[in-house]
Amino acid sequence: MKKKVSFSEAIIILIILLAILGFSVIKFGLSPEVPVLFTVCFLTFWAKLRGASWEDIQNGIKEGIGVAIIPIFIFILIGALIGLWIKGGIIPSIMVLGFKLINGQFFVPSVFIVCSIIGSAIGSGFTTISTVGIALFGIGVSMNANPALVAGAIISGAVFGDKMSPLSDSTNLSSAVAESELFAHIKNMMWSTIPAFVISFILYWVLGNSGSMDVSKIEHTSRILSQNFSISWWASLPILLMIFCAWRKIPAIPTLFLNIVLTCIMIFIQSPNESIQSMTDLIMNGFVAKTSDKSVNALLTRGGISSMMGTVALIISTLSLGGMLMKFKIVQSAMDPLVKKLHKPGSLITVTILSGIGINLFVGEQYLSVILPGRAFKIAFDKMGLSPLALSRTLEDGGSVINYLIPWGVAGSFAASTLGVPVLTFLPFVFFSLLSPVFSILSGFTGIGLKWANNNKK
Repeated sequence: MKKKVSFSEAIIILIILLAILGFSVIKFGLSPEVPVLFTVCFLTFWAKLRGASWEDIQNGIKEGIGVAIIPIFIFILIGALIGLWIKGGIIPSIMVLGFKLINGQFFVPSVFIVCSIIGSAIGSGFTTISTVGIALFGIGVSMNANPALVAGAIISGAVFGDKMSPLSDSTNLSSAVAESELFAHIKNMMWSTIPAFVISFILYWVLGNSGSMDVSKIEHTSRILSQNFSISWWASLPILLMIFCAWRKIPAIPTLFLNIVLTCIMIFIQSPNESIQSMTDLIMNGFVAKTSDKSVNALLTRGGISSMMGTVALIISTLSLGGMLMKFKIVQSAMDPLVKKLHKPGSLITVTILSGIGINLFVGEQYLSVILPGRAFKIAFDKMGLSPLALSRTLEDGGSVINYLIPWGVAGSFAASTLGVPVLTFLPFVFFSLLSPVFSILSGFTGIGLKWANNNKK
């Protein structure tokens, strides 16, 4: 570009982009893919009018997409795995076991706890939602629980587990960007995480008991599952394999490939007459349930690589937008003046969290919502005498946990497509993600749990 983008111009552009996305998705209820493409179109011609070359514009798009090549491939593998896990009886077995163990009145808070434990063990919110989360969601639907409330409990637990696990990509990223020690970072997050967890649990307990859940349908659904799927103890093998791989710190892609291979072997053992063609169709198009119960069919007809293509398209479009915003320094131009005016911990932490939320809104990518504020505000945290732990906790509370609440966000669109509940429907019930930034801001203003460099408070 011939001239640097000014603060006022950057703010105007961001407001226009947010208006296009907000009115399209929230006001008119449109799917976010097309509005995101409109914002990319707007930004393309704005950049050209400002003197950018077509090559610069295309490079911005390529750089944006390059950030998410690995996550996109992981989504494709998860789509394949969901269909296989249903066909192989893994998800139905978890549902049947859940029917036997979970008390109807305690169901919603128990969903939150189970997903928190599983998420902490495997370090992946996406995997937690797409495996155990689907099974628990099925139990909730069978009990006539509020689908949005159940989805909120699943996502909150998955986010908690992802946030507090040393195996989590986002947790390691926040620690690395702030240059803090990983396990000290996880320990320090307790100051905002534990209050958010406790209040979320109480809210799920209260709301879970406020509705009428029909537990009489459980026996019928359990019988349908037992008649149509292989329900056995060895359905736990893929889950144990996933936990083992997480313990051995094996990356997500080989872990998912190993799980796909193991599940395919289990299916061939259960059904020796299964053909390669039918297995290929299952991996590509997902599982189609054909039981005598329509509600069970609707619940378990899902998965397949093709089911993830809408999410992949949204991710590519959103990251193209994000790449252009970064390429032409629009976000940086909007943030730089703010950094220079922050002189108190409370205001600094608040603005850092709001920046993470803003980048989630404009870019829709959780990694960038950690990286960009981390780079922009690190010097300000250092000058104020705050520990890198204060920054890494702030980045986590305002960045990665919020992405699940954005309809066009990578995590939000994934959760919506996996559970079949729109983001704006489950958003009010994802209490953990809503509360985490609040307690982080309170810590900044009160000083409770706020870490200073060399333990010297100024």
